[in-house]
Amino acid sequence: MNRRILFTGGGTAGHVTPNLALMAALATEGYDVQYAGSRTGIEQRLVSSRGFAYHALPTGKLRRYLSWENFLDAFRVLAGILVGWRLVRRLAPALVFSKGGFVSVPVVFGARLAGVPVIAHESDLTPGLATRLVAAHVALVCTSFADTRVPGARRVQHTGTPVRPELMAGKAGRGRTYAGLEGDRPVLLIVGGSLGSAFLNTRVLEALDQLVARFQVVHVCGRGHLRPEIRVPGYVQYEFLAEPYADVLAAADVVISRAGANAVFELLATAKASLLVPLSTAASRGDQVDNALWMAERGLARVVTESALTSAALIEELDALMEVAPQLRMRMKATPQPDAMSTLLGLIRAQVKAGR
Repeated sequence: MNRRILFTGGGTAGHVTPNLALMAALATEGYDVQYAGSRTGIEQRLVSSRGFAYHALPTGKLRRYLSWENFLDAFRVLAGILVGWRLVRRLAPALVFSKGGFVSVPVVFGARLAGVPVIAHESDLTPGLATRLVAAHVALVCTSFADTRVPGARRVQHTGTPVRPELMAGKAGRGRTYAGLEGDRPVLLIVGGSLGSAFLNTRVLEALDQLVARFQVVHVCGRGHLRPEIRVPGYVQYEFLAEPYADVLAAADVVISRAGANAVFELLATAKASLLVPLSTAASRGDQVDNALWMAERGLARVVTESALTSAALIEELDALMEVAPQLRMRMKATPQPDAMSTLLGLIRAQVKAGR
């Protein structure tokens, strides 16, 4: 039986970390798991650091606005499809598993041309452009949210999103030691997404004196956003946290986060009371706004828009969050979530077996 599976997806860590969780589980079962991603994206570092074979492809960005770059990227996408087809033909996987992002499109179309079945997974409440482009060409689209609708898809199944097992094994004591946290003040973790958030970073630094008066602050500011000149007692910053993130998250009493689907489901799985600040529609298609509202409507998080988040509003929102944090945790723990890992692994195994 052909036990080779080619994973793809990239652009942000949210498109990669669920893949890594599935890849690690399949590798322990003897599957040959490999990855196709972009030449410059975050996925290459994340995948290669875990020892999996990585194949870089030329990619073009899928923009939703007019730009002269769209003309050049049309050729990059076509080149990517050709390279993707050649890669799939050479590797001859039994299955391609796509997590979305612009890099996945040429791989999925290359697999389609090569006659290799594809399972796609959509993270957000509303399907992204990559999913909408490939939906009619894949065997199955899996969704994180039960309410997600995917026009044109032949088959859709709600599976949930796989949360890294190591995230559930985080230890608060280890996290406090790693970050050098001391004292009785609650711990505030601030995460601006895998690429960081200049907007959130600015608001945090504007309100830093008031924040450290209330909390011990751990700030994951994103690569290239570190401010080593800022040395304030009760405040520690990191560009990025990989393995220590599970422990630091376990140590957090409350969290400020963007509202990417991966972040939302990690907070839900670990029952962390959070203030979600979704990326605005001015800088995105509005997927984070939809994800955040889904959480807010169910009483699982507080949400504030970028336009409303002044430094003063940040303090007010955190004070309000601390008041309702116990209720949020109770609701999250009482909210049933599907066993996405088991379901997706079962679907992958079944597809591989069917194609042997």
